[in-house]
Amino acid sequence: MTAQLPVRPSEPPEVHAASGQAKHSGVRPPLRVLAPLRETGKLFALGVAVARAIFRRPFQVREFIEQFWFIASVTILPAALVSIPFGAVIALQVGSLTQQLGAQSFTGGASVLAVIQQASPLIVALLISGAGGSAICADLASRKIREELDAMEVMGVSPIQRLVVPRVLATMFVALLLNGLVSVVGTLGGYFFNVILQGGTPGAYLSSFSSLAQLPDLYISEVKALIFGFLAGVVAAYRGLNPRGGPKGVGDAVNQSVVITFMMLFFVNMVLTAIYLQIVPAKGS
Repeated sequence: MTAQLPVRPSEPPEVHAASGQAKHSGVRPPLRVLAPLRETGKLFALGVAVARAIFRRPFQVREFIEQFWFIASVTILPAALVSIPFGAVIALQVGSLTQQLGAQSFTGGASVLAVIQQASPLIVALLISGAGGSAICADLASRKIREELDAMEVMGVSPIQRLVVPRVLATMFVALLLNGLVSVVGTLGGYFFNVILQGGTPGAYLSSFSSLAQLPDLYISEVKALIFGFLAGVVAAYRGLNPRGGPKGVGDAVNQSVVITFMMLFFVNMVLTAIYLQIVPAKGS
């Protein structure tokens, strides 16, 4: 009797084809380690595409107005309420420090500069990315899983120019206007807490501000708000255009957009602050 050899299960033809193609082509599968770099490159490419599409016609005026009003309506009141404790904490901390150093006359200028240059743009960016950016991401991701964006591309309509550009511009302009509101409310809050709680004089508070502050301080604050609004809009749009896992991926995309925006904002703020302090000399120096 002849011994029977074990029969190997036959593999599907697509496995053979894939393995043979990989062997003959010599192309290695993409590494998972490089996935963050690919995602960063796609995000940067979307930002460049949005920047180019801003100057192309037709411009979606109605969509821009609707998005502007929506983002402003969900961020104005929280921004005003959050800026009061921020200004108070900065004024109290700076006032306590200047008392220890014997420089109480500079309390107003130091606290107001901290609010205008650092706190105000960050507050605006965090609120826009948390409230407006999450809504933008959820809206685009829902359209993506319903294949509305694919249908727009089939009809020859660019989703970036039709949907993304108005939303990014809305976040930028809302951030620009909210930055002024937060700066004013935060300054008034710091003034109140310094004068009422710490016994400071109103004249010394205002005179120190005029002696230390300069107009470029306001410029860099508005530039930061504009850039932060652009980043928040682009990141939210990118995660909304690339959801994963069906309806569950919508929630994951929203969470990822907020976290990624927060990380980028603090890094960009550090870079802009360092560049500003190197280019613009301090007043009186």
